[in-house]
Amino acid sequence: MRAEIEKIVGAAALDEREVRDHWPLGLMEERDGVQRPKVLVARPAGREQVIAILRWASANGVAVTPMGGGTGVCGALAPSAGELVLDMGGFDRILDLDETNLVCRCESGVNGLVLEKHLNERGLTLGHFPSSLPGTTVGGLLATRSSGQESSRYGNVEDMVLGLAVVLPDGTFAAPRPGPRSAVGPALHQLWLGSEGALGVILGAELRVHRLPETVVGRGYAFSDLASGLEAMRAVMQSGIRPLVMRLYDPEDAAFGGYDLPAGQCLLVIATAGLADVAKAEAEAVKRFVADAKDLGEEPWHRWDSHRFSLSAERLKAFLEPPGAYLDTIELAARWTVLPRLHADVKSAIVIGGLALCHFSHAYEQGCCAYFSFGGSADTEAEARAAYGRAWEGAMTAALGLGATISHHHGTGQARARWVADEMGGWMRVWRAVKEGIDPTRTLNPRALGGLS
Repeated sequence: MRAEIEKIVGAAALDEREVRDHWPLGLMEERDGVQRPKVLVARPAGREQVIAILRWASANGVAVTPMGGGTGVCGALAPSAGELVLDMGGFDRILDLDETNLVCRCESGVNGLVLEKHLNERGLTLGHFPSSLPGTTVGGLLATRSSGQESSRYGNVEDMVLGLAVVLPDGTFAAPRPGPRSAVGPALHQLWLGSEGALGVILGAELRVHRLPETVVGRGYAFSDLASGLEAMRAVMQSGIRPLVMRLYDPEDAAFGGYDLPAGQCLLVIATAGLADVAKAEAEAVKRFVADAKDLGEEPWHRWDSHRFSLSAERLKAFLEPPGAYLDTIELAARWTVLPRLHADVKSAIVIGGLALCHFSHAYEQGCCAYFSFGGSADTEAEARAAYGRAWEGAMTAALGLGATISHHHGTGQARARWVADEMGGWMRVWRAVKEGIDPTRTLNPRALGGLS
């Protein structure tokens, strides 16, 4: 294989190494001595090289996995021996920024933070801020159907995409279609958002961008219980206000974050943004919906804002270094009426190791995301993996039983493999038909959506 790929990209664009994302179970196995095989990694330099590689791979039965920043946490990036990885880091150009129509064209290997800084220098923003932003690429964000900390104002990544440039497994190139919206059939590019590299290789995207807000007004509020905090979030979203950030921390998560609140109280951090008069007016309007909460002033907002990217991959690895340690996050989403029960049931399932936290974010008029963190330690690696597995089993069972989604924005990969079909139901047939039609040779990422393709 190496000789054939070298003819396409050149020797300098090839190397052989272990490749994996930051799936905690994989990191735990690695700590226990399980080694990932070294695989061939090619770094194509242009569209024609990607086309040639996929045509060769389809003809020769070689599995190919596109790779962005490698910051995923679900095990979708974990190639086996004999497979090929496409490092899309060479596609790192911001091609065009139309400041009149607010459209940015960029390649898939552009770093998420680099793109945001480029936009900020021109008074613009993409509005997409996952906590992993410094290590992400645009292609990775698209392939995992990412969400960000400011999604309640700007939407999720699928709301930002006007069009995609992709190469199909057989080498066919599909360019972005006209925008800002078309009714000429379905928006087929949306199939690639969340496909985890199973349908082809994303080369680039046309993205809608926004003007930076003139003013941001942020505050913190303490609620006596979780139910009243959730009710305030619901009321804010259903009033027509679109907060820049709105996050409710349960008592354990608030304490873990260093907020000194009376026992049992929850913390709401909320910010409004826009033209100065609008942002201030919305901040005043928010007070109507948090009337029973204690106003904590601006400090909680400034503290959150200064640490918004602190939960890095390096910190995750550090937490998992001690033998027997386990730690992970599970982000679910449900309607407002389901969230209190979901919180109680999932916390009960994951608290086995001692650490069980939850905050609520990514709010919509219909509901929001419940983001759980859990962890602990065990005497042996086998016991640690067993406890980790029980936590996941309990959380997934609770979510499915209550009609919640098993993933709001991290994706599926191997972590949720067992439960993908349970959530998809009859749509699993649609997904399999799409995969079979676009990739009949099953060339692209065999671990996407748990391999249930």
